[in-house]
This record gives sequence, C-alpha cells and structure tokens, in this order.
Amino acid sequence: MSDTDSGDGTEIEEISGPDVEAIEFYGGRWMSVIPIGLFILWAIVQSGLFGIGDTTGLVAGMLVALIVGMFFAKGDWKNYANTIFDGMTKRVAATAVVAWLWAGMFSNTLQAGGFVGGLVWAANAAEVGGALFPAATFILAALFTTGIGTGYGAAVAFSALFFPAGILLGANPVLLFGAILSGAVFGDNLAPVSDTTIVSAVTQDADIGGVVASRFKYAIIAAVLALAAYVFAGNAMPGLDISQQAQDLFVQNSEPAGLLHLISMLVVIVTAVMGRHIVEAISWGLVVAVAFNIVFGLAPLSAVLLFKVPETSSAASWAGSLPIAEVVAPQNAGVTGSIYNGAAGFFPLIVLVLLIVAGSEIMIRGGGFEAIQEWLLENVATGVRKAETTMVVGTALVNSMITINTAAEIAIAPYIARIGQRYNINSYRRANILDANTSALGYIFPWGGGVLIGFATLQGLPNQYEWFTSAMVVNPVQVWPYVFHGWFLFGVFLLSALTGFGLEYTTDRKSKDVTRL
Repeated sequence: MSDTDSGDGTEIEEISGPDVEAIEFYGGRWMSVIPIGLFILWAIVQSGLFGIGDTTGLVAGMLVALIVGMFFAKGDWKNYANTIFDGMTKRVAATAVVAWLWAGMFSNTLQAGGFVGGLVWAANAAEVGGALFPAATFILAALFTTGIGTGYGAAVAFSALFFPAGILLGANPVLLFGAILSGAVFGDNLAPVSDTTIVSAVTQDADIGGVVASRFKYAIIAAVLALAAYVFAGNAMPGLDISQQAQDLFVQNSEPAGLLHLISMLVVIVTAVMGRHIVEAISWGLVVAVAFNIVFGLAPLSAVLLFKVPETSSAASWAGSLPIAEVVAPQNAGVTGSIYNGAAGFFPLIVLVLLIVAGSEIMIRGGGFEAIQEWLLENVATGVRKAETTMVVGTALVNSMITINTAAEIAIAPYIARIGQRYNINSYRRANILDANTSALGYIFPWGGGVLIGFATLQGLPNQYEWFTSAMVVNPVQVWPYVFHGWFLFGVFLLSALTGFGLEYTTDRKSKDVTRL
C-alpha cells in the first residue's frame, strides 16, 4: 500500500497498490464483479421491488454476495478471504465511518437542545412555508457542507434537524430529503477541505486552490438550476397530512432559544475553514452545544448522556444522585442520551459500508476495474470529446459499484489521469470531471453512502418525536430523481464533454498555473 500526501497534511490512501496479490476467477476478470453486482441486484429488489428500507437487510445481501463470489475464485480461497479483511480496514472507509459517528453525536445533541423547534419558530415567523422550505434547505445545506467539507456529516445533521422541521411546515418529505442530499453534493464538490476535492486535485497533479476556482462556474450553473427546480417542485408537490393538533402543538411550543445552536454549527464551520481536522471541528461544536444546553437550560446533562442503573446493582444506592444516572428496573437498564443515540444509529450502516469496500477491493484485485477501464480506453475514447465523455461515463459506472464517493474516486483516478494525459487535457479539467461525478452520483444511487447515511438518520426520528411516524421516513429508492443538484452537475459535465465547453489543454495555461504544487 502507499499513501500520497496532498500537500496540506492529508494522506490519500490508494485502494490497491502494486504489491498486493491478485485474485484469479473462473471465467476471467469480469467475474470479479459478482460480489458488487449481486449486492446491487439485492438492493434493487429489496428497496425498489419490495419497498423494504432495512439497512441490516442490505448487510445480509452483501454477506451473501461475498460468499457467492468466493465460489468463483480459483485456487486457495485464503487470498479471497484476506482481501475481505484488507478492504474492510481501508482508511478511506474508516474516514467515512468517523465522520458519521461524530456528526451523529453532534446533530443529536443539537436536537436535544431544541434546535428543530428553533427552526420551526424561525420559519413560522418569517412565513417560510412548506413550499419554499426545500429550496431554503438546499441553500443552507450547501453552505454548511462547503464550510465543514463533509457531505456525509451534513446529510446526518440536516436529516436529523431540518427534515422534521420541514415536515411540520408542510414540505414534501421526498423533495426535502433530495434537497438535503443536493446540498451535500454542492459542498462535497466545491469545499477546499472536502476529501473528494483533495483526492481529485492530488491524483491529477493539480493544486487545490486552482481546482476549486476552475470548477466554480460548473457548480453555480447546476446550483441555480437546482434551486429553481426546488422552488417549482416545492409548490407542485404536497406535503404529508399530519395531525393538525400535533402540528399546532409543536409550533406553539417551539421557542427561538434553540436557535442558539446556530452558533454551535458556526463553530464547526469556522474551525473546519481554519484548516482543522473535521473530527476536531465537530468535537468543538459538540462541546459548545453541550455547554449551551446546560448553561441556557435547553436540555439537562442527562439528555446528553444517561446511565440507567439497574436497581439490583450495588451502585443503585448512590448512582441516583448523579446528574447522568438514574435507577431503573433491571429490564430497562442501559445507556442513552444524544452521545449514545447519535452514534448507535449508524452501526448497521457502518458494517454495510465496510463490506461494500471489501467487495470493491475484490473487484480491483480480480481485475474487473482494469477490464472496464481498458475496454473504455480502447473502444470508446477515440478522440478528445469521446475521451472526456468516457471519463464522465467511467466515473458514473465506478460510483454505481463503490458506494463511498472518495473510494470510488481513488479507484478511477489513475484511469482519468491516463486518458487525460493521452489527449493532453489539463489537470484542472480532469480533476473537475473526476470530482463532480463522484460527488454527485454518491448521493443519487439508492445504495450510495450519502443516501444510506441520511436514510439511517431518518429511521431514528420516530424515536425522537411522538408525532413522527415510520411512514414519514423516505425510502432511498424514492429520492433519487429529486437530488436535483446532483443530476444537474452530472448533466453539466456530460454536456461539457460532448460540446467541449470549458475544455482546456495543458498548453492552454502556463505550467505554473496548471500545477502549482
């Protein structure tokens, strides 16, 4: 394995290096696609055909797919099994997991402090109804993601906080979820501190600042179109029929005090923009959020962390006097609070993502990715326009199989560099094609990491609010047409590739402008 330094201290881990042992399959390299292919089929049948939005069911599907794929591996299966372990321990997968856990703790703590109520109060006072709420959410999610640099973190925070507020105000749930994911796409694509931005720049030998500046025009075109689409669709698509009594009761009890947590979110954004690690940035936001909850009486310390001590325990006599403990019947013993709940809700998804990355590693070591890339390079990329179109299509294909956008980006990056250099396409252009498509499609495919993390967050809302029912949770299969910014961004680059809009060759810029690292 090898790590590449991005120039700002961020290490980019390759999905697979030249020193790994290849896997041979009966039927050739294409058979290495079996684990990922079967999983995608399972996800389509479970979520699309049967309408079952169960992450643990997807875990079972990926396990079955890995087992089936093993029967097609030649020779000793030990190498196949070791590849599963290697894939599950990749840093790129761990990065996504850490972002989810920290964002979950942070968003749940804001939720405990009445931030959702504050949003409802503000929207009601400003007369922002359900029709405009998705458009407003898209803008805010885009700004938030651009600031913190992680679309996954934004998907968690906005699904936990803005989604229930929007539902109460009458927004269409599918459209609202799509707006949240669109905002995540925008920030992942444009934020200088985003993993996808860093990977796209480093793997194409370009500087991060120049890459961000050069892709701004594409992102803005897609964002303007997406905003218009959310305004139009918001007025055309009705919201849910929620009990008016429950709605009025929540709105009446909503107070502006919860909006203090806008400062907590600002702390995260500012800290991230200052160049601090995302874990540090969210940790500082979490500390501020907990302090605000206690100091301003938004929530007690027990709402953040609570040990439910069984009355049969020897500590029961004194534990009840602690602010973070209460004595309960033995069957009710456990740990709860925003810290615990915020992390625990993502455990099934974490297992799923690790298994998917393992399946992707099998496909890479089995030669499946290489076979796809070689076929596209030799049969499709026969000219500059076709080469760029192949880049767009190739990144889309890889993203359909690897659900973590950064992992997909790393896997396809050498191919993008190879084909771009063949036709003298400059590094900014290559980096922009690579990043735009991985950022967009990672939040569109129903089995994509960005969609699943938002869905996992929505599944926890019925436990947070009495009025929120499981029927209000949006199935991943429902949302993909409404991730407008993702679709428009993909469309902008596809049209750019077909028409040559924005195309620059290496010789179109001075070398110091193309590669300033």
